[in-house]
Amino acid sequence: MTAPIATTAPPPPSTASGSLLSKLEIDVRMLGMLAALAVIWIGFDILSGGVFLTPRNLWNLSVQTASVAVMATGMVLVIVTRNIDLSVGAILGVVGMIIGVAQVQWLPAYLGLEHWLTAPLAVLIALVAGGLIGLFQGWLIAYLGIPSFIVTLGGLLVWRGAAWWVTTGQTVAPMDSRFKAFGGGVEGALGATATWIIAAIACGLIIVGLGLTRRRRLRFGFPVRPGWADAVIAVVACGAVLATAAVFNAYPMPMGSARAWAEARGIAWPDGGMFISQGVALPVLIAVLVGLVMTFIATRRRFGRYVFAIGGNPEAAELSGINTRWTLMKVFGLMGLLCGISACISTARLNAATNAAGTLDELYVIASAVIGGTSLAGGIGTIAGAMLGALVMQSLQSGMVLLGVDTPLQNIVVGAVLVLAVWVDSLYRRRIK
Repeated sequence: MTAPIATTAPPPPSTASGSLLSKLEIDVRMLGMLAALAVIWIGFDILSGGVFLTPRNLWNLSVQTASVAVMATGMVLVIVTRNIDLSVGAILGVVGMIIGVAQVQWLPAYLGLEHWLTAPLAVLIALVAGGLIGLFQGWLIAYLGIPSFIVTLGGLLVWRGAAWWVTTGQTVAPMDSRFKAFGGGVEGALGATATWIIAAIACGLIIVGLGLTRRRRLRFGFPVRPGWADAVIAVVACGAVLATAAVFNAYPMPMGSARAWAEARGIAWPDGGMFISQGVALPVLIAVLVGLVMTFIATRRRFGRYVFAIGGNPEAAELSGINTRWTLMKVFGLMGLLCGISACISTARLNAATNAAGTLDELYVIASAVIGGTSLAGGIGTIAGAMLGALVMQSLQSGMVLLGVDTPLQNIVVGAVLVLAVWVDSLYRRRIK
């Protein structure tokens, strides 16, 4: 009788060897974008005499970035499938005009002014209108075989004209008081306590997420990071979240609004005034939540895998059984829905629906995705990179406005940055081949 051979389970592979970046599994392109953002921020802060990196400017910068960041998350999937959408700014404009008219003319006729249902119904109308427009454009591209460049270029003119046609070019205002919270400002500021609670929850989710990822990798025998690398990532990520919360809480509410806030709550107004933190703005929170949901869809759902498979090799994806036409139509429908969310943020922030809303947003959205690492050749792109790209683009624009740079020169800089990003992308793809 042969004695059984004692066996031991093989140790899980690890990334213990290699450079520091490989141990931490940090994307070099993402690190480069963070370095570029740091250079831009420090440069503008020096040129502006220390004004750029104040809590007030950073708070406004975050609110201004929210609308473009939301649309950039959808543009990643569009570009990954080797398509383009030039109509996002026009869709934002026509949807903004529709929800403006709905709040000022349609809904008050049935619900009365300042009804609590007005804001949620306006958001629902925006999502439905934006989603239907996106699905229609996706149907033209996927089932009729019209190039996306032509369909969305035509859409840019059609939807911009439709926005003018809704009210013959007149500005529609004011918006419902509850709806204005979607644009930030005093109505949409969550305050210091809520901001710290959100930051604490975010830190908890980061730690739990790292732990679950490590356990899942061990279960399936995949390489894992060293324990100290996970600890470093957790400390850096949580530190960034808490620092961001501290900056938001350092921006006080304007004196007049703070006094009205205190009087509404029966708080005596002291002679020296009060410091009331604004905290994180609602549109920023919406953008972050949209980014998390889009990341989950792109990386964890079958739909996301299909999108990247189509972008990597459309013929192989179709031969493998993927319904490429239906998937492509849904990608554009999702893009339209995100334009609807951005329309709510933009319209609420302006407290008005204007025919010029969303002008040139298509340029900023595409540039954000490309700067964020999305390859125009398709198949490569990340949601987080696109949102970081949106922050880079808005930082450039905000810094130039702060320095008093003329609008034509701002457009020249934005265009040059876009060309530079595409050039860097081509170099990167050539290197990885």
